[in-house]
Amino acid sequence: MRAIFPGTFDPFTVGHESVVRRALTFVDELVIGIGVNDNKRSHYDVERRLQTIRSYYRNEPRVQVEAYTDLTIDFARRVDAQLIIRGIRTVKDFEYEETIADINRKLTGIETILLFTEPELTAVSSTIVRELLKYGKDVSQFLPTPPTD
Repeated sequence: MRAIFPGTFDPFTVGHESVVRRALTFVDELVIGIGVNDNKRSHYDVERRLQTIRSYYRNEPRVQVEAYTDLTIDFARRVDAQLIIRGIRTVKDFEYEETIADINRKLTGIETILLFTEPELTAVSSTIVRELLKYGKDVSQFLPTPPTD
């Protein structure tokens, strides 16, 4: 089964690695989709985000990384995904994502699985990590450690 894991994924997206690791226990292939939206600011351009995430998963042949500008459901169809994976940190995230999952299911028939990030990451958002970096704080405890060769 092929799944997508869509998001904006700047290099400091907190918790994405734990979601990917768990998703790979039940899917054959996972396409990480880096959503590109001109109305949404990011500290890192699309190419840097693509390079960072691709380099992180360079030793995992079941993971692909692509940028997309269309709707998540259109992206899922384009890459022939049968499942959408969403990472969540809080109950508020869960309520929102559950609503979106229901809409996606009704529009496309594609199911969504919501995976909480690991407990130690639940209170940390990418925005908080970027803010800590701005003030020169060490954020290494919140970032995935790239696998060694």
